[in-house]
Amino acid sequence: MPGKKILMLCGEFTEEYEIFVFQQGMEAVGHTVDVICPDKKKGQRIQSSLHDFEGHQTYIERFGHLIEINKTFSEVVLDEYDAVYCAGGRGPEYIRTDKRIQAMVRHFHETQKPIFTICHGVQILVAVDGVIRGKKVAALGACEPEVTLAGG
Repeated sequence: MPGKKILMLCGEFTEEYEIFVFQQGMEAVGHTVDVICPDKKKGQRIQSSLHDFEGHQTYIERFGHLIEINKTFSEVVLDEYDAVYCAGGRGPEYIRTDKRIQAMVRHFHETQKPIFTICHGVQILVAVDGVIRGKKVAALGACEPEVTLAGG
């Protein structure tokens, strides 16, 4: 099977592991992953975060590594991609309100191309009406109310 081209949607403080592990795993089996962030250009970096549970009622957040953007946001041509991946962490909290991000997700939904998400990444999907309605989705447990209200 020839490699596929996957678009990864990120924002500042996206969970580091959800970027690196996905990207390295997909690239290891021959796929191409373009990491983008609104208004960022190829070669720029965003700050990632690390979440950990240390005995509190919720996770703590630490600085992760800087993540290099490998595709300029404004140069993305959606028809060139086979799938989209929404990484989790804090990034989805704010990029989900970006109309350009919403249009990207809607494109993949309407063209019936795969949409992957993990943890808080589902927040991007619930911001686009109808994307998760009637579907089972992966999400952090704390996102369950949003998923339920969006019909997932």
